[in-house]
Amino acid sequence: MADHQRVHPIEAVPPPPEPKPTAPLMSRGSSRSENGDPERNHPPPPPPPYHTICTPKTTKEEKLLQKCLCWTISLILLLILILGILAAIIYFVFQPKIPKYSVDSMRITQFNLANDNSLSATFNVNITARNPNRKIGIYYENGSHLSVWYTGTKLCEGSLPKFYQGHRNTTVLSLVLAGQTRDATGLLQSLQADQQTGSIPLNLRARVPVRIRLGRLKLMKWRFLVRCRLRVDSLAADNVIRIRDSSCRFRFRL
Repeated sequence: MADHQRVHPIEAVPPPPEPKPTAPLMSRGSSRSENGDPERNHPPPPPPPYHTICTPKTTKEEKLLQKCLCWTISLILLLILILGILAAIIYFVFQPKIPKYSVDSMRITQFNLANDNSLSATFNVNITARNPNRKIGIYYENGSHLSVWYTGTKLCEGSLPKFYQGHRNTTVLSLVLAGQTRDATGLLQSLQADQQTGSIPLNLRARVPVRIRLGRLKLMKWRFLVRCRLRVDSLAADNVIRIRDSSCRFRFRL
């Protein structure tokens, strides 16, 4: 009888442990530096040292200058505000309107050429001044100046009388303007050429110092500047000149 074979169980041998990696795993497409990780080998630089900003101390003179500058600016702004309020009050209470002027008639009493080629001219001019304001009067002061010009040459000059023009008043002024022009030969030739056309350009200029009266208050002195452009038919002596057209411009300044 055959010997029964004994079956001995074989113990399972565990697999050998996997070796630990000696190098860090790298992802595909990445390269490895021979010097290792640069962030570890080269740490970031330390932050810059903190510097305190020291402002220089303000001296007493600088503080005084700053205060003076601040007060000056404040006073200027306050003055502008006060002037604006006064202008608004004057505008809404008195409703100022610009005076109007016109040249109504002109007559030449002298227009002669002397032996030395000098031209003597005397004009009688009637000017109408209108004050359309209901609550504003105008004082016309001494020192006014009027002149008549032809192509840049002054022919004659004169002045306005001193008077007061009340509210909504119309005043007609009869003025005598006289003058003398040297070496007027070329001037007369130009005048004769314009006289043949029947249209001679003249300019009347006026500078008039005035004072404005608001109710009972008399303001500072102003200066009216008036310029009138005229076209007349002739400049013959002892003859009434017909004014073809005229236009006057007005402005004022301190």
